[in-house]
Amino acid sequence: MQRPRLSVVVPCYNEERCLDTLHARVSAAARDAVGEDYEIVFINDGSRDGSWPVMQRLAAADPHLVAINLSRNHGHQLALTAGLDLCAGEEILIIDADLQDPPELLTDMRRTMREQEADVVYAVRRKRAGETIFKKLTAALFYRVLDRVTDTPIPLDTGDFRLMSRRSLDALLSLPEQARFIRGMVAWIGFRQVPFAYDRAERHAGETKYPLAKMIRFALDAVTGFSTAPLRFASHFGLVLTGLSLLLVLYIAFAWVTGSTVQGWTSTMLVVVVLGAVQMFVLGMIGEYLGRLYVESKRRPLYLVQDVAGPVKGQSTLGYRAGQSHAFAPGDVDQEDLPAN
Repeated sequence: MQRPRLSVVVPCYNEERCLDTLHARVSAAARDAVGEDYEIVFINDGSRDGSWPVMQRLAAADPHLVAINLSRNHGHQLALTAGLDLCAGEEILIIDADLQDPPELLTDMRRTMREQEADVVYAVRRKRAGETIFKKLTAALFYRVLDRVTDTPIPLDTGDFRLMSRRSLDALLSLPEQARFIRGMVAWIGFRQVPFAYDRAERHAGETKYPLAKMIRFALDAVTGFSTAPLRFASHFGLVLTGLSLLLVLYIAFAWVTGSTVQGWTSTMLVVVVLGAVQMFVLGMIGEYLGRLYVESKRRPLYLVQDVAGPVKGQSTLGYRAGQSHAFAPGDVDQEDLPAN
């Protein structure tokens, strides 16, 4: 199979209002960079608006576009995994659908990759336009805490916006875990990775797909996926409390010998509450890691594809298409050639 020079992978969830502008800008940037030797892969992650019909319309008019419709909402990281798994380019640009990351930077990112002989060019945010102070502060705190607790150095202030070589993507696709934190996984695979500074724009349309609850879940996946620091913290804190408990026992024994009985129950209840809270915290962290082991032990496919529109050039290794007894194979083509769902 002859690979296109470039694949642009775009996970989408409820992005109906962005898709026409997104397609036009990404197509123009790709043509400026590599001429006509490119593909664009849109992944519809169970959108509840009209995103999929828009993708079908765009794919029917543009032979460079392939649209993948997942069977349900899998989440941003698994939708991105599906696109990376099914793309075929020698170089792969990852970009979000909200156009906060300008696709016009592609040419400069490719130049940086060639000049520095890099396998990954990751975009570093200098400014974050259109975001609340709370979002900026929590994002900055997240990246810095993550850098302190993880075993793998992860660049600060970076998202998934990056340009990758085929060999680095193949290495990434060899990692099959379910709870995926892709920017951390890319850092883990190594190879030569260089930064590319840029100013992030405001969202073109629609609303953020990362409310506070999803941000917390994302942070937990990041920490538990790349560090055992919470478990070490729990064990160290347990040792400290054990030492304090021994001191408390000595104090109680001394009070009994000297006849100085402890009055009231406030101090007792305080100790009980503190120890109970610490125990619940430790059990919760252990539960997070056990939950990850439980999910991984099922060995389920990472994503399920319901429909495709346009030519799928890549070969799936991590997912499954409903209605077939096998994953994607080279040569899968237009939607009308596929069995009805």
